Amino acid sequence: MKLNAFDLFLDGMNVLFIVSDDLRPALGCYRDLVVKSPNIDQLASRSVVFQNAFAQQAVCAPSRVSFLTGRRPDTTRLYDFHSYWRVHAGNYSTLPQYFKENGYMTMSVGKVFHPGVSSNHSDDYPYSWSIPPFHPSSEKYENTKVCKGKDGKLHANLLCPVDVAEMPEGTLPDIQSTKEAIRLLKMMKESNRNFFLAVGYHKPHIPFRYPQEFLKLYPLENITLAPDPDVPKGLPSVAYNPWTDIRRRDDVQALNISFPYGPIPEDFQRQIRQNYFASVSYLDMLVGKLLNALDDTGFSNNTIVVFTADHGWSLGEHGEWAKYSNFDIATRVPLMFYVPGMTAPLSYPRDRLFPFIDLFAQVSKPLPQGEPKEMVELVSLFPTLAELAGLRVPPPCPKTSFHVSLCTEGRSMVRYFPSAKGGHESSDDEGKPHRPPIAFSQYPRPSNTPQLNSDLPLLKDIRVMGYSMRTAYYRCTLWLGFNPSNFSVDRNDIHAGELYFAESDPNEDHNMYRSETHGHLTKKLCRILEH
Repeated sequence: MKLNAFDLFLDGMNVLFIVSDDLRPALGCYRDLVVKSPNIDQLASRSVVFQNAFAQQAVCAPSRVSFLTGRRPDTTRLYDFHSYWRVHAGNYSTLPQYFKENGYMTMSVGKVFHPGVSSNHSDDYPYSWSIPPFHPSSEKYENTKVCKGKDGKLHANLLCPVDVAEMPEGTLPDIQSTKEAIRLLKMMKESNRNFFLAVGYHKPHIPFRYPQEFLKLYPLENITLAPDPDVPKGLPSVAYNPWTDIRRRDDVQALNISFPYGPIPEDFQRQIRQNYFASVSYLDMLVGKLLNALDDTGFSNNTIVVFTADHGWSLGEHGEWAKYSNFDIATRVPLMFYVPGMTAPLSYPRDRLFPFIDLFAQVSKPLPQGEPKEMVELVSLFPTLAELAGLRVPPPCPKTSFHVSLCTEGRSMVRYFPSAKGGHESSDDEGKPHRPPIAFSQYPRPSNTPQLNSDLPLLKDIRVMGYSMRTAYYRCTLWLGFNPSNFSVDRNDIHAGELYFAESDPNEDHNMYRSETHGHLTKKLCRILEH
């Protein structure tokens, strides 16, 4: 009889929660033919890998606060980096807090919450964590002049492959975080407590500062431009992000690129893509070492492993770079769950499930165990992990939930696990009619046309909110008038609209919102605020 998570180790399942920064699904297990990611692919081969998982806002702090609280940005009231939800929205319980309150030792390493005001300058400690969160000492050098330029001088560049030995402290932040996470796994081996260990990696976030040997994996002559490198003709100006954080880097400033549309010279576009892919392979190496330590400590058989990212990242698609939009390329993320005895058979104690794989050797790409195609959301991580660990799933939030400390605006994804279909009904589903899964995202803008603060407007400057819904068949985005003083949206004040059909236009290049052919469908398909 096949074992699963519902009758196995319900009182002993640990959680290893791995979140990367700015990682689109550029991985072998998502059938990317360029990127080398054998260690993450190996994890995927023992996991359920969601093909259509989406962030609720394509920028770091709002996305992380959303999925760690199980609430959408309109409920956390965080659209920038400058408020703390417990003070400015509601005293919402978080995912790690819930595990902590259920007896788990909860630990944070690296970038899990976005540091600063949005997590109270403490990564929400002590609410969420049993011990003070760890931040690598070398992260303070991330945006400083440590990149050696062609002139032999040091610069704060976008492209920054380095000799690690020459770096301040002789290391890099993600290397330090991996070592600390492994130390904590070894510490927990001596403990009888269940643990929830969250590990947040900085890469492939810019600047692309990573060990230079990974650049050799991607010869520049093999790197192509994005399949759709031009700004689409039908794209509303409010939807465009002018990638101002890219422009601030020394090597990009030297190119003297016009604002807001550019474009970046083609040879430099290829170099950005090359360095992004190299950063992903660097990340893969570190994840491989972390998972190998899970084997070393004997936790592979009783630890749920989640791997995801806070949002995606444009690499020249639509003439855009970075995140800051509602397109698939900015909102879609990798998402996989390894659950011992459920997504993969239990192994014998000495078997190695995650042996480290050398990226510089020729390796095959194992395929995932299950690949659900349903549209799912990061806001659903909270109820999903609660269910997988055998904890009570937090109840669905009422329509207005600012005064409700524990509830979720997501829905458990366990219903979509291949082993759950046809047999297991998720606990938050009983008695409810089936509805097609939809993923919602949103992004704020200060105006209808691109300006210097369009990518990341302060709350007080937001005048338009782009609400986007993604179904299996289409994406519709409505850009609506927004009042930041009372967080209200005027659904009758439509500044612009977008409508893309997934089958005929998978790259979202042809806006059909005002098309004569599909115009009669627009109102029917774009009922965003009715959901």
